[in-house]
Amino acid sequence: MRRCLESGEVVPGKHFRDELVDDNLDMSDALTVLKSGAIYDAPEVDIRTGEWKYRMEGYAPDGQWLAIVFCFKSRKRAFLITVFSVESRRR
Repeated sequence: MRRCLESGEVVPGKHFRDELVDDNLDMSDALTVLKSGAIYDAPEVDIRTGEWKYRMEGYAPDGQWLAIVFCFKSRKRAFLITVFSVESRRR
């Protein structure tokens, strides 16, 4: 993911963009998590696409703990699937 952010491409999907709006977030919140967050769980295979899905988690600037689900379309292209806040981890 860090390589995609630095010298590749990060594509926010429609569902991801819709969830940002629904949760009153913006892309800068997501970028903070993608740059400084961590992956705590093993990736899972998406049964519909066969692609590996990853879940990165971390704090947004306002103290919300966010989870961002994404997959890789190529070595330098990440696709953001969804984002959601985990209220129990809020600062």
